Order: sequence, then structure tokens, then C-alpha cells
Amino acid sequence: MDLGHDTQHALMTVVDLVNSRASGSRPDRMADLADLTGFVERRQVSDAGTLGESDLAAVRRLRDRLRAIVLAADDAEAVRLVNDLVADGRTTPRLTDHDGWPLHMHYYAPGARVAEHLAADCGMALAFVIAAGERQRLAVCAAPDCDRV
Repeated sequence: MDLGHDTQHALMTVVDLVNSRASGSRPDRMADLADLTGFVERRQVSDAGTLGESDLAAVRRLRDRLRAIVLAADDAEAVRLVNDLVADGRTTPRLTDHDGWPLHMHYYAPGARVAEHLAADCGMALAFVIAAGERQRLAVCAAPDCDRV
């Protein structure tokens, strides 16, 4: 499957965000504002604005929604969850070329809060994977003691 750099980046952002949740002895890596700020910087989330506690709570809720898409029992459930996510994220496609990147798509509405931004861009990336018939690539580790995406 041939994906542009923006879609690949969004998919890796999904993985990073979903895997930030606490599990077993692994602590929550989205526990506070410093964690969210580090995530935004590490994932190079553009136009994130000033982050606050409400952003942290919204991103944590988004993390659960993204994990539910990965864990969906079948294509129909995954499609429903992705469609709900991109609708809630106020998806607004537009071409952009910022920070030295070539032209690529952004799907979040101008002025969107960070969780909406991530919901739109990550939701669209997941939609492309599902539409390409590649949903099986969205999976949890098969090792018995691992639940990472």
C-alpha cells in the first residue's frame, strides 16, 4: 500500500498515542500536560496552540477511541468508529506545505484544538488503510504479555 508521508506520519502518531496508555507495569505516558507537550513536539503536531488540562483530557479520550478502532471486531464496526471520529473532528481537507515538508494534506479545521486536529488527521489515515482493504494491519501485538499496537 502506497501512502504519502502525511498519512504515514498520522498512522505512526496513532501508534504512539494508543501505546501511551498504561498497561501492566508500563506507566501512562499521557498522564499530565508535560506528557502531552512532549507528545506534540515528538510527533511534530503543527498548529497545536497553547495546551491546557482540557486538551489533555480530550487527547486521552481520543486515545481510547483510536484503540477501539484498532480493536474493532469487523470492518463494519471499524468503519462506523472511523466515520464518527472524523465527523467529530470537524474534518476539513486542505493542501499545505509548511516547515520544509512538500505539499501534503491536513484534515483538521483551522483553529482546531489538538484533539480535533489529531482526530481528523489520524482518523483520515485510518480511513485510508481500511478503504484499501488493509484493516488487518491495524493490530495488537500477538505476544501473550503485550497489548501494544
